[in-house]
Amino acid sequence: MKKSVKITIVGLVLNAVLFGIKLTGGILSGSLSLLSDSFNSLTDIIASIAIFVAVRISTASADADHPFGHHRAEPIAGLIVAIFAAILGFEVLRNAFENIFYTRKLEINWYIFTIIAASIVVKGFLTFLFRREANRSKSPALLASSIDHRNDILVSSSVLIGSILVRLGYPLFDSGVAFFIGSFIVYSGFRIGVENVDYLMGKTPEPEIIDRLKTLALSVEGVLALNDVKAHYLGNFIQTEIHIEVDQDSTTQLSHGIAEKVKKRLESEQIVDFAFIHVDPVHVDPVHTGPREH
Repeated sequence: MKKSVKITIVGLVLNAVLFGIKLTGGILSGSLSLLSDSFNSLTDIIASIAIFVAVRISTASADADHPFGHHRAEPIAGLIVAIFAAILGFEVLRNAFENIFYTRKLEINWYIFTIIAASIVVKGFLTFLFRREANRSKSPALLASSIDHRNDILVSSSVLIGSILVRLGYPLFDSGVAFFIGSFIVYSGFRIGVENVDYLMGKTPEPEIIDRLKTLALSVEGVLALNDVKAHYLGNFIQTEIHIEVDQDSTTQLSHGIAEKVKKRLESEQIVDFAFIHVDPVHVDPVHTGPREH
């Protein structure tokens, strides 16, 4: 089982544990805020299941129905997380708006405080775990999940900050904090959605990635120049199409061998899923002694 799949299982289990603790604590203490937060954890479980399924599917090998793999599964899960993030953010904004007219009475005793503090610690761990693996595996689903965990930290922190502000006699400041956090969560959900739509729509990779592909192709002996370089995301991986120029006097076998070397060198990059190499025979300028790029 791949590491990314194992991490999604850890996230699912911890979210389920948090849901159980918050729900039990809310029922025993009668805290509506804790009960509400438990239902937020329930949505986290749903999102975690979507992430787990997507990551599991994306790691499956190519088959007859999906000859280029199943990488688009991850951005789909990222969109689901984006939707949940937007819902959470708007809920925070709604509560903040209502609190302007009807001040909340937050009863944060040591029991509730302990549960919320534990939730912040667990979510902090999950944020770190998912972000680290997302950066390593270039996984949009895990990155979206790490942002969702961070948003949960903000929500739980706003409950604690709000209770302190209300006790100090500043209920409007509590609403101000909630407005800021709610707006930030909505924005982060929007950004998650846009990024994952780009993955699904085949967005061109960042310029530094294109430059890296060009450098790798030109480093192969026999490649005189690059006629055209195209690349697009297929899920969280890249497919690229490169036209290489080779000596027109080279044999077909030699030209094919050069193209195969370029293909292997490009696909050795973790982010490259498949490389299409086209050979363009050109006349060699006797003065020219090294690779060039149009």
